[in-house]
Amino acid sequence: KMTQQMRDLQLAQARKPPGPSSPNAAKRLYRNLSGKFRVNYTSFDEGSLVGRGEKEKLRKSYLFQSNAALFEAVELQDLDRVQELLKQYSPEELDLNTPNSEGLLPLDIAIMTNNTPIARALLQAGAKESPHFVSLESRSLHLSTLVREAEQRVNELTAQVVNEAPNTDCSEKEKQLKAWEWRFRLYKRMKAGFEHARVPDAPSNVHLSVASSSSVQVTFWEPLSVNSAVVTKYKVEWSCSPTFSPPLGEAVIDQLKNLHFTIQGLVSGTAYYVRVSAYNMKGWGPPQASVPPFAIPSNWREYDGRAPRRRGQAEALDHLLGQVKTVHQHCVCHEPCKNQPQSRKHSVSKSLKHLFHPGSKFLKTLKRGLYLTAIFYKDDNILVTHEDQIPVVEIDDTYSCLLMQDFLWFTKVSCMWDEVLWLRQCVTVSQSSCSCILQTRFKMLLAISQMQGLLGIQDLGQVFFEPIKDKQGNILIVTLKEVKTNQTFESVRWVPICKLQTSRKSVSSPEEPTALDTLLISVQDKLAYHQRSSHALSPGLYLGYLKLCSAVDQIRVLVPEQLPNILCHVKIRSNPNISREEWEWLQKMASVEEPVPAEPEPEADTSQNPLFQELQVAIRELMTLVNIPLQEAKDFRLYSQEVLDFGDKVSFLLLLPPSDDVCTAPGQNNPYTPRSGFLTLPLQIFELGEER
Repeated sequence: KMTQQMRDLQLAQARKPPGPSSPNAAKRLYRNLSGKFRVNYTSFDEGSLVGRGEKEKLRKSYLFQSNAALFEAVELQDLDRVQELLKQYSPEELDLNTPNSEGLLPLDIAIMTNNTPIARALLQAGAKESPHFVSLESRSLHLSTLVREAEQRVNELTAQVVNEAPNTDCSEKEKQLKAWEWRFRLYKRMKAGFEHARVPDAPSNVHLSVASSSSVQVTFWEPLSVNSAVVTKYKVEWSCSPTFSPPLGEAVIDQLKNLHFTIQGLVSGTAYYVRVSAYNMKGWGPPQASVPPFAIPSNWREYDGRAPRRRGQAEALDHLLGQVKTVHQHCVCHEPCKNQPQSRKHSVSKSLKHLFHPGSKFLKTLKRGLYLTAIFYKDDNILVTHEDQIPVVEIDDTYSCLLMQDFLWFTKVSCMWDEVLWLRQCVTVSQSSCSCILQTRFKMLLAISQMQGLLGIQDLGQVFFEPIKDKQGNILIVTLKEVKTNQTFESVRWVPICKLQTSRKSVSSPEEPTALDTLLISVQDKLAYHQRSSHALSPGLYLGYLKLCSAVDQIRVLVPEQLPNILCHVKIRSNPNISREEWEWLQKMASVEEPVPAEPEPEADTSQNPLFQELQVAIRELMTLVNIPLQEAKDFRLYSQEVLDFGDKVSFLLLLPPSDDVCTAPGQNNPYTPRSGFLTLPLQIFELGEER
């Protein structure tokens, strides 16, 4: 019998403990129905276990019981229990794809009882159908055998219960009879579900797009009809012929979390036709051709043979830095030797002073001058000194007005914290020029080294985009860093942020707070900014809005508060690639100096140009986002010189205001700047954040 072959195969598998010797596994069926083996880790005390072998044996026993509990939950159509088990255990721990003694998998039962929610939950977890059902005939025969054997067992138990006098054995047989009657009904329902099912309809919304110069991507949805059995996999086929004769390749997709597939290794400039079909337990349904029917692998750079903007830039900068270090090698080799005696004496003096005053280098209060503070945070805690102060060191007590150029130079230093010692030595040699700028920057490097030494860490994090100033003449440069590991620091300790804010006594009035008080009041805002500025965009093509404003000493760029490392933007589509054909269309638009219309044009045939429609939708969304009336967008232009590629997964098209309004000068009326929910960052700060 087929079921006997299934049991033999099951017993031969070492992944599960041996099953009961009963050919029909009645004990297992009763165990499943009784529910007495539901898993509960709180029901035993691991401390009472003796020996590693006993613990491992008990662990395997509980995993085996969790597998039985999953079968039970599927059979009883308990969706909540199924989801709970899938969340609590991995597919491997549940033996999700190992057949039971009846040759069935949890997914088989869910599909043949037409329980779509449970089937989809199992599919999302990676469940498969039983490999034993190699054909429709084998599945039908197997179900008929299960029904017949269950019916036979019911008849046998019924006769035994009727003919025997009431006793303990009879009571046990009555329980078995109820279990087998329920099992008989389950198998009949599965058999009826299989017989009434039909092959699935074709997938819906099959969309084909160009992913690169050597690949195309197809996305699709489930079939619209819900009258057939649950779809368990899809097949993607491709060919250079619209008749798919001959076919070039196919791929079966059984991971159904994301219904898309990228066909790799194609020839640029060649048309490829794609179609998709769905599969359920009755077989493959009809294929659905994609829209558009074919795609030609290409990339916008092929239009004029342009090389990637950033190709080789990192290597070139590393080489340039190496050359600079070579030229200034005497800074490292000779300069410390000249001042060695004095330096050693000073070092010993500092060490002795630090021994008796461990917190003396961190400042408690600010005088009139320029200071550096480092904020390290982890969850809701922040690093403070032993005096419960945020770490602060002095840069220059005679510096009364921070020049923007000095601040921007400091932000560049934050990209090379590990090189501060080398920079200090080079700037020391250059001080012979007595430049005030060099003097200030050397003091900045000294303060950085001091902070690094006191904390015992090199990386001080990211510089906040603007310093904190107060009316007492104090200027505070702030760095921010999130600590994600259990890292140890010197001279500091962790405290909750809320505790620090409530326990610190302000030394200034609310009308004129000091820079330190301002920092403490706004620390959550700064931490939120730091976290948001490290968020990455999901893969796709975006439409960005470029808006600048200039001041006397800087240019600032408009960014959203929720994602300050990216321009104001909306997502056009999930595919980041611009094909050669799409770029040619954009170039034609730019050559006739026609803006992209934000409203559909009835006379324009856009059915063959999805990008046109996608841009119209994106422009409307972007204008709403930045609070600009849609009618004013008629004078806006798409930047047509290049697509801004950020790696292989994110790209941008830029929407520009009229040329006279791209950058607003001081005092100029600014009609294209939104009122709330946005920041204006110094352009150099934005560029650094973009690189991060």
